Amino acid sequence: MSLHDIAARLLHVLDPEDAHRFTIRALQAGFGPGSGGDDPILATQVAGLALPNCVGLAPGFDKNAEVFGPMLRAGFGFVECGTVTPLAQAGNPRPRLFRLSEDQAVINRMGFNNEGLEPFAARLGRRGPGIVGANIGANKDAEDRIGDYVTGLTRLWGLASYFTINISSPNTPGLRALQTKAALEELLGRLAQARDGLPAQGRVPMFLKVAPDLEDGEIEAIVETVVANGLQGIIVSNTTITRPSLASKHAGEAGGLSGAPLTGLSTQMLGAFHQASAGRVALIGAGGIGSGADAYAKIRAGACAVQLYSAMVFGGPGLVTRIKRDLAACLRRDGFDSVAAAVGAS
Repeated sequence: MSLHDIAARLLHVLDPEDAHRFTIRALQAGFGPGSGGDDPILATQVAGLALPNCVGLAPGFDKNAEVFGPMLRAGFGFVECGTVTPLAQAGNPRPRLFRLSEDQAVINRMGFNNEGLEPFAARLGRRGPGIVGANIGANKDAEDRIGDYVTGLTRLWGLASYFTINISSPNTPGLRALQTKAALEELLGRLAQARDGLPAQGRVPMFLKVAPDLEDGEIEAIVETVVANGLQGIIVSNTTITRPSLASKHAGEAGGLSGAPLTGLSTQMLGAFHQASAGRVALIGAGGIGSGADAYAKIRAGACAVQLYSAMVFGGPGLVTRIKRDLAACLRRDGFDSVAAAVGAS
């Protein structure tokens, strides 16, 4: 166990949100872990993005685009910052973040707390090499929520490696209603119109992030709307509002559940999107990834790449290195010479 992993465990004596803020400050001060070169078997292409490895950092960790550089150096193949909204907002009242240690899970009801687009854009504008995405959302009190997404896309155009349209957080009232067919057609239609009017040299992939709490008919409708509006991928999935059997005293807290209990549901949902999309869009698997075997299961279910966050709360910053090592071993064990060769193998 590295000193960084020991430090991560010591942070558990702090309130979860205070521990996270302390971690961000430490990373900014240069105390983040380093990583050696990536195993070539993990390199892959996703919607035209050349990833040095297929294991990414999910949004929520670097909400304000403050530490994407240190997290790339820690070994992630790509980092997604946000969710960012046009205007700064405080989010929901504290406490709003809960560790469920017995379940290796987290419940959050943060509510898109962030500093807003301008500081976010300024930091992205200073970024160096590496794949850094921007996860955009809507302010809680916005009169035109779709307009907020258009504002985010327009302001960050040319600064991010890709965009993720986040309509699947359960912590902004009414946001998930944008996943319904009519609302999604309007949202993606307006975003496509805005994209087509922006400079061609800033053109990068756009992904839609969905919830794991969908019905079969909704999956097909989402895929067709994404394809029709020229988005390149879907991220499956965000946190769940369902509550499987949990042991922690915090099990009854409101908010989105992430971590180990989400693994099965999110992987099942990913497989359904893989079947419905039939290779027409790239899929990124998220939700409950805590090991190389978990990442491998997502890839075999149809993911071209994966993202994680909650597992680092319990596994420490060295977790990404262990996941990459074990994922590479899984691929070789089963005779695959690349990540792409294993996509959808199940």
